[in-house]
Amino acid sequence: MYSQQLQQKTFLLLLIVVSIAFAWILWPFYGAVFWAAALAILFMPFHRRVLRGLGFRRNTAALVTLLACLVIVILPLTAITSSLIQDGVAVYERIRSGEIDFGAYFQRAMAALPPWLTSLLDRFGLANLAGLQNKLSEGAAQGSQIVAKQAVSIGQNTLDFVISFGIMLYLLFFFLRDGPVLAGRIKQAIPLTADHKQQLFAKFTTVIRATVKGNIVVAATQGALGGVMFWFLGIQGALLWGVVMAFLSLLPAVGAGLIWVPVAVYFLLTGALWQGVALIVFGVFVIGLVDNVLRPLLVGKDTKLPDYVVLISTLGGMALFGLNGFVIGPVIAALFISAWDLFSSPDVRKGDIPSH
Repeated sequence: MYSQQLQQKTFLLLLIVVSIAFAWILWPFYGAVFWAAALAILFMPFHRRVLRGLGFRRNTAALVTLLACLVIVILPLTAITSSLIQDGVAVYERIRSGEIDFGAYFQRAMAALPPWLTSLLDRFGLANLAGLQNKLSEGAAQGSQIVAKQAVSIGQNTLDFVISFGIMLYLLFFFLRDGPVLAGRIKQAIPLTADHKQQLFAKFTTVIRATVKGNIVVAATQGALGGVMFWFLGIQGALLWGVVMAFLSLLPAVGAGLIWVPVAVYFLLTGALWQGVALIVFGVFVIGLVDNVLRPLLVGKDTKLPDYVVLISTLGGMALFGLNGFVIGPVIAALFISAWDLFSSPDVRKGDIPSH
């Protein structure tokens, strides 16, 4: 007869192995699984109201919530992405044909600099106009090539996208319908006290909702405002730059300023004073105000994470997981802080963690 301790260790090893194998199988579609879970958490309050209104018919309520999610979130994002790809390819064609010449723009800006600033740049070796112009042109060409390659890659991988999109919708339906049951089974399997499990799950759902809802609202607002301002000032590719500003707005503190600040400086250097001043005033007092007011209310207030933790976890998450990382990063950071808070509590430090 095998000892009970050996059986427990063997079962634990088996559990770890099959869990890793299952995660390995799901990894090619981890984005679809993650966003299905995130959208289910985000729309769960709405789903509960629909469920009550439909007399607790679970399948119908899940289908109605899924359709609402499609109309509110997925279809608008798909339309914006399609327009973005078209604008990106059009801008690339203008750059390749010479219609948009970043080197000429740079030369014009350098020529407008005052002599004292030119001499200061010369001391640091930054006034070599030809060298800097070549580097800027090469960088712009490389950047435009990357955009074009990504657009072609998206077109070539349409089948993969459609499959992932279908998996996400399929899982979202079942996560909405069976979400409370699945969450209950996961809670039951975790060997922690009920209070600790409740705290961890509450933190997880709070961060998911606050990060997705808050960051997307802030990013969409800043991108829309920036795009409208660029259109008003007659800048080519206003939709493209608006979407780029929206993506950059996912990064706290820096965000959309990485786009509108250089454009405003270029306007000022080339004599377009009212455009430059208008863009600076709009960027600081409108676009910046959105970040300073909405983000703490929608993200920081709910997650209770310091701004620097949100920033570094967002950057790290996006470096590791791509666009999905703007949610995954802060979620991991919040769970990390919560787990260490639990560990530092007296009961846990004593090892008093009953499983029920």
